[in-house]
Amino acid sequence: MKPYQWILFDVDDTLFHFDSHRGLQLMCSTLNIPFTTEDYEEYEIINKALWIDYQNGQITAAEIRYKRFEAWANKLQASPHELNNAFMKAMAEICTPIDGAINLLNTLKNKVSLGIITNGFTELQKARVERMGLQDHFDVLVISEQVGIPKPHPGIFEHALNMMGNPAREKVLMVGDNPDSDIIGGINVGI
Repeated sequence: MKPYQWILFDVDDTLFHFDSHRGLQLMCSTLNIPFTTEDYEEYEIINKALWIDYQNGQITAAEIRYKRFEAWANKLQASPHELNNAFMKAMAEICTPIDGAINLLNTLKNKVSLGIITNGFTELQKARVERMGLQDHFDVLVISEQVGIPKPHPGIFEHALNMMGNPAREKVLMVGDNPDSDIIGGINVGI
């Protein structure tokens, strides 16, 4: 096995469960609005397409925040910003780790440098890391919304590597659930 100096992790569905159905249920309950299976399916169709456009560099993170709740906002006489904020709060509240993730991070801590590289939203990712008590586990936290470049673009990985002091790339391991954005993105920069 290679003696890795760094292990970079994706967050959603790699370290933490990402249950948008449950998050939308909580959001709607909190806002006292009805929520149906059809609402969820409509949201998922719009949201998934927006994330693909984001990863392809066709839209910004701010556009996702607005567009994914635009139809709901029109129906509910609310702002997309208000709905997105309520959703982010709900998602942070329901955060649970993937089985074994906390144990793995505790085992790796102080044996190898750890980092996060994620396309998620800043306030949600920071809240989830803090909620799980993991902020001291990670030496770098790279969030595409802050960098302005999403995975799999090489620029976000280059940014992370610069923050890490430019270690030898063969000493860096990328762990994620998405072969296109996480794994191929890392491979394309020599990780």
